[in-house]
Order: sequence, then structure tokens, then C-alpha cells
Amino acid sequence: MIDISDPAIYGAGDAVATWAQLRATRPVFWNQPAGGEGFWAIMTYAPALQVYRDAATFTSEGGMRVGADRAAVEAAAGRMLIVSDPPHHTSLRQALNPAFRPAAVRALATSMRRAVEPLIEENLTRETVEFVSEVAAIIPAAVICDLMGVPESDRPMMIALTSRAFGASVAGETTGRPADMLDRAEAHAEIFLYYDDLVEERRRHPGDDLVSTLVHSEIDGRRLTNEEVLLNCDGLVTGANETTRHAFVGGLLALIENPDQWRGLREGTLDVDTAVEEVLRYTSPAMHVKRVVTADVELGGQLVEAGQAVAVWNPSVNRDEQIFPDPERFDLARRPNRHLTLGHGPHNCLGGLLARQELRILLEVLRERVTTMELVGPVRRLYSNFIWGFEQLPVRLR
Repeated sequence: MIDISDPAIYGAGDAVATWAQLRATRPVFWNQPAGGEGFWAIMTYAPALQVYRDAATFTSEGGMRVGADRAAVEAAAGRMLIVSDPPHHTSLRQALNPAFRPAAVRALATSMRRAVEPLIEENLTRETVEFVSEVAAIIPAAVICDLMGVPESDRPMMIALTSRAFGASVAGETTGRPADMLDRAEAHAEIFLYYDDLVEERRRHPGDDLVSTLVHSEIDGRRLTNEEVLLNCDGLVTGANETTRHAFVGGLLALIENPDQWRGLREGTLDVDTAVEEVLRYTSPAMHVKRVVTADVELGGQLVEAGQAVAVWNPSVNRDEQIFPDPERFDLARRPNRHLTLGHGPHNCLGGLLARQELRILLEVLRERVTTMELVGPVRRLYSNFIWGFEQLPVRLR
């Protein structure tokens, strides 16, 4: 019996065929990990949409990933945006929303280009570029520094720390390299300590940034504690880095593997905005989203009981043949493209517009500056059941 949460499935790179088989035979099924808590795995679109839309029946306060540390979930539940439910989730989201509205995101376009253009330019003459760590990790780190109000003098340090903290494998899931895991944990701790100091600074001297917003907003009639501010800072930094970074990498690999799509993008016969949506669908970096059921409910023909967990398996859902014709085709002209990569309903990704803007600018700069892209070494996927992404992608850009 397959365990869909086994990270070895994803490190080996053979997940797509497994998902297709499950969609055809077991679209909603009980998954029982060896020695872990079981959950209902959701592999198709309709039941996934049901879960995303109904925050009352499917609570986020039981944690958002399978296998998460229970004590950590309990410490953050109801206090951190991604593991809270309305009305607290609604209040916190409303306070943060202005920074992620279309006008605010458009205002960041210039600084995004300043981060992307020189990075691509300096790598055009190198024989090998390790795209994961040397390009894709740097761009979202620079953008989140803008949003969080990190002073210019501290940004090189914070970008370097962020690249270390969100390095190859997801914490707790690695094929072995304990030194790498320790380095990531230390870098993450340094980021936490930095934001602890920044929170105190913004209490005294507020600015026009997300840390100041979290510190000074009234949420449910009160100010957030320092711990609550830090939990949400950590959530914002993590969310801003993980999804966008792996969409960058998976998108570049897909363009290399589909030269007709790259040619169409370069020649302008394929639209960049449509291309962004297909990259998001095809890469689906946030592999699963967990919820806990608050009342008995039917889901995909299965009776799911109150107290049980469900997990939407996003890359499989985004390949549901009933919604996406020829789903394994990387088609930058795909329309409609109602993917669920960034969620849906009350918990749709707060930074969705920001992720799209970053991806749009990367694609624009690539088509303006790069003629050819090729793989020059083995591709290695993450050994993770939470992020469907990449550990290594060596390429040559010209």
C-alpha cells in the first residue's frame, strides 16, 4: 500500500505517475503512514475545492502540514495567519492586505527588476550556474527584505541568511547531510533574532513596512504580542521564499525541456501573464495543505469523520484530467487555467499577486537577455513531502 506522504517518492522524481494512478483509482483515500497519524489524501479537483472553500468544516488550526510537530502547531494555532480561522484570520489578513494589493505590488516592480536583471546578467558568461541557490533563492529574499522594511545596510546579510535558511531540503527531511541541516537551522535562528530586534525598533519608530503593520495594528481589539508578531514574520518570510523559489526553478526546467514554449515566449507569440499561470500550475511547489474536519462530511464519496485530517495534494489536483486537458503538457497558452497552486477561498495565498509579479519579471528578463538555456548536470529534487521542488539545477545561460 502506498504512503503518499513518503518523501522518498518525491526525491526519486517519479511522483507524477503515482498521482495519475491515484486520481484514476483512489481520488480520496485514507493514507496511513508507518508510525504516524493517518489522513484522507485528496488527489482530484472537486473535493479539493470543497476543502479550500469551507473554513468552518475544515479548520486550519490543526496545522497545515502532515507530520508537523504537535507542540509547534499548538503554539502557533490561532495566532499565526496560516494556522488560524475566522474571525481572527480575517482580522489579521485585513491588517496585512494593503501591502499585497495590486497597486502596492506594482510599486515593487522596479525594485524587483533591480534584483533580477544584474543577477541574470552576471550569470550569462559562466559555464555553470546552480540556478537553485545562485539565482532562484536570491530574488524572493530581496523582495521580502523590501516588504519587511529591512534597512539597506542589512540586506546583503539578510539575503545571505535567507538563502542559507531556505536551502536545499526542507527542515527535518533530508537524505543525510547533517552539516547542511545544522547550517540551515542556525541561519533560521539568526533570522528570528534579527526580526526580534526589528520588532522592538518598529515599536519605537514605526515605518511603512509589514513589521510595523503587525506591531501597530489593532487585531480583534488589541495589539499583537512580540511572540505573535514574530510568528507571523516567520510565516511571511517562509511563504515568500519557498513557493516562489521553486516555481522559478521548475519553470526554468520546463522551458528547457519544452523548447517550443521557450521559443514562443521569446518571440512574443505567447503571453507572459498566461505563462505565469501555467508555470504555477505545472510546478505546484506547495505540495500539500492539511486541514482538520470539525464535523462529519462527505468528501469525494467518502465519509470523513470529525477530528480526522485531510490533505489536499496540490500537484495532483492541478493535473486533474477533468479540469486540465492533457495535464502533463507544459502549455504556456493554456486557458482557462483554474489551478489551486496558491489555494482558494479564505486561505488563498496572501502573497499571490506578489508571487505572480516576481515570476512575471523573471520571465520578462529571461526572454529579454537570454537566447539559449541548457542543462549541464543532473537535476536533483527535494527529499520532501511538503515542498515539491528542487535541490539542484545546474544550467548554462547564454
